[in-house]
Order: sequence, then C-alpha cells, then structure tokens
Amino acid sequence: MRYEFADCILDVDRHILTHRGEPVAIEPQVFDLLALLAAHPGKLVPRDEIIAHVWNGRFVSDSTISARIAAARRAVGDDGKSQRVIRTIVRRGLQMAAEVSCDNSLTSSPTARKTQHLKYAQGQNGQAIAYTTSGDGPPVLRVGSIVYDLEAEWRLPSERAYINAMEAKFTLLRYNKHQQANWGDPGQVNYDGVTEDILAVSQAAGFDRFAIVAEFGGLFSALRFAVKFPDRVSRLAIVGGWAEGRNHRDDVDGPDSIRNLIVEGWQDPGSGYAVGSLLSYFPEGPLETVREIVGELQALYSMEEKLYQRDSGNTASVLHLLPQVQCPTLVLHARNSAVHPLSEARKLAAGIPGASLAVLETANHIPLPGNAVYDTYIQTLTEFLEAPDEF
Repeated sequence: MRYEFADCILDVDRHILTHRGEPVAIEPQVFDLLALLAAHPGKLVPRDEIIAHVWNGRFVSDSTISARIAAARRAVGDDGKSQRVIRTIVRRGLQMAAEVSCDNSLTSSPTARKTQHLKYAQGQNGQAIAYTTSGDGPPVLRVGSIVYDLEAEWRLPSERAYINAMEAKFTLLRYNKHQQANWGDPGQVNYDGVTEDILAVSQAAGFDRFAIVAEFGGLFSALRFAVKFPDRVSRLAIVGGWAEGRNHRDDVDGPDSIRNLIVEGWQDPGSGYAVGSLLSYFPEGPLETVREIVGELQALYSMEEKLYQRDSGNTASVLHLLPQVQCPTLVLHARNSAVHPLSEARKLAAGIPGASLAVLETANHIPLPGNAVYDTYIQTLTEFLEAPDEF
C-alpha cells in the first residue's frame, strides 16, 4: 500500500516516508499515525481509535500524544498553526486534510497486519516452542532480542519496526526462548539444550541453511549452534554481544549497579529503578520506547528470572568457541556502550577467523528506532546478510 499526499509518499509495505523525494526518518508510532490518517482522508479519526491503533489501546499521556502529532506534522512539512496536512478537530480527534491518492495494487503490508500466526515445534524434553516466519527472501533466524517473547515483540513498536525492516528483505524466523525450569547455578546454563531447540525450530520452518542474527545473550546459543552445525549456518551477525561476562573482566570494580537496580525496583511496575536498569543499555533512548520495553519485561519476567539472566550473562565466556566458527561473521557493537564495552566486541572479531567489526557511533547498546544511527545499523546488517552464500 502506498499513499501520496502533500509532496509526500508513504510506502507502508517498505515502511518508508519521503518528502519532496527525500527520505524522512521517523519513529514507528509516528509512521503508524500517518498511515492511519492517510487511510481515512478527509474523515475524522477519533482520539480513541488513534490510541487503539498507535498504542494498542494502552494508557498514554496527553503530552506523548501531542509529541507524536507534532513529529508527524514536521515529517510531512506541516505545523500546528497552518495544519495544511494534519488538522486537529478540538476534543474529537484528527483529520487528514490533504488530498490522498492510494495505490493498493501491492500486497498487504506487515504494518497492516493485526496478528501474527504462530506455529509450534517440539523442542527438548518434548516442550512445544512457538515460532513464526514472515517476509519473502533469503532465510534469516533471529536468536535473542530485547524481550525474547514473540507476543511482546509484536506489541512493541520498536520491535515491529525491526521486524518490518527485516521481513522486507528476508524470510525472518523468530521463536520463543526456552524458559528455564529451575533457577540453579547461573554459570551452568544448558546452552547445548538450547541449540537443540534452534535445530527443531529451523527444521519445522523448513530452513536447511540460513543466516543467524544473534542479539544480546542470544550470542551464546547461536555460537554453539554454528559450531555444532556448520553446514546449516551461512552467515552470522553478532549484535551487542560479548566474549566474556563481567565476572571475567579484570577492569571491573565494585558492585553490579544494573543488578542492584533490578533488586530495588523490578517488582514495582514502571518504577524508576526498573527503567534505570534498562536505560543503562539505552541511555540515548528514546525514553518512551525504553518505558514501553520495561513494561513488557516486567510483565514477562519475575525479579528472580531477571537476576538469573543478568548473572548468567556475567558468568558466561565463549572464548573457547570463537576459533571453531567457520561461517562469515560480522560483529556490530556500539562504540560507547557502558554495559559491554567495545573491547568485548574486539575479542569476538579477533577470535573468529575472518570476522569483521562494524562500530556504531552511539551509547545505546543496540540502536533503537529514533536513534541517530538506527538506519545505519539496519543498512549495515542487511547488506551483510544479503551477501552471496559462500558455502
């Protein structure tokens, strides 16, 4: 679906907005707002409908709504005084004031889908593992994410933006991370069992040979899978990974401040301590996005589970696996990450034969939509994944 109005083209299928021929970088919620208004030109779109479409019906402050409206107007060359494109109907809602032409000859877009279709594979010990595929192109498996949960990923606008960008070029396979049954020694996580889950999910999805994008702690499972099944992995992208956890680093002193923030505030929904624990990863925000992610994480994981995840990452080391990786590998890492420093990414790239390192100029551990380097991050990642299979 493509809408044209007021010197703008809103390409919903490709999730791209251009104004006078130039691409405009906007946050996912701003894009969704423009798409909603463009789909109903000349008609009043009530406030409740806007909240339901853009924020999935969640409570949202007036200041947040006003900020998104102002950002939408700026993106299309409008402002609150002239309201040539987006008109405010006081105490009622918004209206697309400009004429809109629509090309609906293309297939339905990911942003228009209200649901995702889950299937199930049988993992270790017969456990059912939910997975989903979307897009059309070379196969790519995502291992690890901010929330590790398909439904939460689908609800988060920041995650939907990533999914949309990936499925525009690839057949993207995502799955639910295996939940730990008991909280034993965090230094003894059964990563080998998780590699069997990856095998089960990829076989169920019909993926024979595929690229892997490993984010955060997903690195530990992805590396083991790439080493154990080298014929199945065509390329490996490591985003925000680390070779050795905090407990192995010589230059780390004092208590784990992130762990302390989790202890202090995780059980209090939306608390400053809980938000602070995630702002350690994303100091450049956007703050509203960080708050949304924290809300999902607090609903998904207890304090004990979050502490186990934190402790597992602190005690992990993959140095012994790095020389065994055989596929082309790209390590993407933030230059100024305060959680896992750039030196950890250099260890990964130096230890994996032929690997390369791409440094992202940000303090966010992984860029979020709205971050200055987000587009560069997505472009660098997709260009690597699109390279010819060297098998």
